[in-house]
Amino acid sequence: MAEPAHEYHGLMAQAWDVLRGDTSTWPDRAFYRAAIARSGQPVLDVGCGTGRLLLDYLAQGIDIEGVDNSPDMLALCRAKAQARGLAPRLYEQAMETLALPRTYRTILIPSSSLQLLVGPAQVDEAMRRVTRHLEPGGAVVASFMALRKPGDPLEGAWEQSAIRAADGATFRRLGRSRYDPALELEHTEEHYQVLVDGMVVAEEVHRRSPATRSYTQAQARGVFERAGLVGVELCRGFSGEAVTSDDTMFTVVGRRAGTS
Repeated sequence: MAEPAHEYHGLMAQAWDVLRGDTSTWPDRAFYRAAIARSGQPVLDVGCGTGRLLLDYLAQGIDIEGVDNSPDMLALCRAKAQARGLAPRLYEQAMETLALPRTYRTILIPSSSLQLLVGPAQVDEAMRRVTRHLEPGGAVVASFMALRKPGDPLEGAWEQSAIRAADGATFRRLGRSRYDPALELEHTEEHYQVLVDGMVVAEEVHRRSPATRSYTQAQARGVFERAGLVGVELCRGFSGEAVTSDDTMFTVVGRRAGTS
C-alpha cells in the first residue's frame, strides 16, 4: 500500500499526544499568546495538528482557526474539541497550496513546522501564500531550530514510551536519524508500537528521507524577507529576548507592510 501524501498518519498520529504528555507548561504557549495580544485577532494556527495550542486559545475566547495537511491529526483535534465542548474551524490543506477564505492578524507556525518542507522553493511558496493571508500590519510568528551543532554526531537514535490514560495501552517509539551536512537535511526512521499487557498489538515503521531541513538564523530570516515580510526580528527560543549567534532554537517574527 502506498504511503499517504501527508506525513502524520496511522500510529504516528495516534501516538502524538500520548508521547508528548502534558504540554501546558511548554514555553511556546505563553510566547504565542503574547504575540496574539500584540498583533491581534483573528488568528491562524498553521500545522495545528491535534490542537495543542489551538484548543486552549479557543477555550480562552480567541478567534482562532487551524489548518493541517493530515486528516488523521485533524480527526484527533475534532475529537478532543468535542470532548471539551469546542467547535473549531479546521481546514485540511498543505502550507504550500494554502488557499483559505479569510485573512488574519496573526499567523502562527509553531513546532518548527516550516522545516518539514524540505525543498527551498516549496518553503518559499508556502511563505508567499501565508503572507497573502495576512492582513496589513499583521504578523507571522514561526519557530526554527538548527538540527545539528558543529561537532555533533551525524547519526543518532532514541527511544520513548508512554501509557495512554484512556485504556492503559503503551505507545513506544524507537527512532534513528542521519544528518547530511552538505544538504542540511535530516533523514529519519521511526518504529511505532502499541503494547497491551506487554504484547505488541500494532506496529508501523515510518521512514522519511529527507524528513526535515535545518536552518541557520540567516536562512530563516531570508525565508521571511523573500516572502515580502518587513521588520523581521529573531528571538532566542521563546523568551522574547534578542537572539544571539549561539542560539540554535529561535523564533522569527515578520509583519506585512501597511496598516489595516
